[in-house]
Amino acid sequence: MAASRGEIVDPVMKMQGVSVSFDGKEVISDVEMTLLAGEITCLMGPSGCGKTTTLKVASGLLRPVKGSIELLGKTVGPETDETDLIGIRRELGVVFQGGALFDSMSVGQNIAFPLRYCRGIEDPVSISEMVLDMLDHVELGDVREKYPSELSGGMRKRVAIARSLVHSPSLLLLDEPTTGLDPTTARHIDQLVVELCGKFGFSVLVVTHDITSALGIGDSLLLMHEGRITWRGSPDDWARTDHPVVKKFAEGMVSVGRTGGRKL
Repeated sequence: MAASRGEIVDPVMKMQGVSVSFDGKEVISDVEMTLLAGEITCLMGPSGCGKTTTLKVASGLLRPVKGSIELLGKTVGPETDETDLIGIRRELGVVFQGGALFDSMSVGQNIAFPLRYCRGIEDPVSISEMVLDMLDHVELGDVREKYPSELSGGMRKRVAIARSLVHSPSLLLLDEPTTGLDPTTARHIDQLVVELCGKFGFSVLVVTHDITSALGIGDSLLLMHEGRITWRGSPDDWARTDHPVVKKFAEGMVSVGRTGGRKL
């Protein structure tokens, strides 16, 4: 649930002037972003615009070459030590586009893996109970013994989200969560993200090129173009804007025809 009007809330994450370069070429430039608890922020843009790089910076997988990130009470900058980044990553929930499930492990074993090796939980009864709890949160309580190859694309996404919840994150990062899914399944994933955000009160950053998804779940929308955030606003603002980059991006996407956030 978003903060009430007039309430002052410390951000879960704040990017200030963040830039990242590869081989001397700047791929994101001067990115500014503030994420609040209980809110869903959707970062949109075409493939190759820098969205996933921004997500990797937010997750502590990349350091900025310029600027800083205030994340969970810690500051990440160009000189941040890798040990500190590892500690930050363990406090986040991250789901990359492919889900990154281990094909040789059952669903239950996939979820148990970070419980054992990241959180240091060894008691098998506690692990079993937590695995079932995580699966219940994503409405998949009966698939613990199945393997990823036996699941549909939507079910694999749900398992990946369940695994990300074991860290009890304050920030959930999702990279293209609806890519590769049919429209009905994609909307079910959207609904799940909204429900989990409301249940746990964490902040969510969704990287997507799916306008339907972003307008359906986002409290705040950002549009990235050529490594820079060129537009920001609410779903209602999106419906009213005549910004040329917004118009150009929307031309190649499915028209949604809705305004206002979280109406699914």
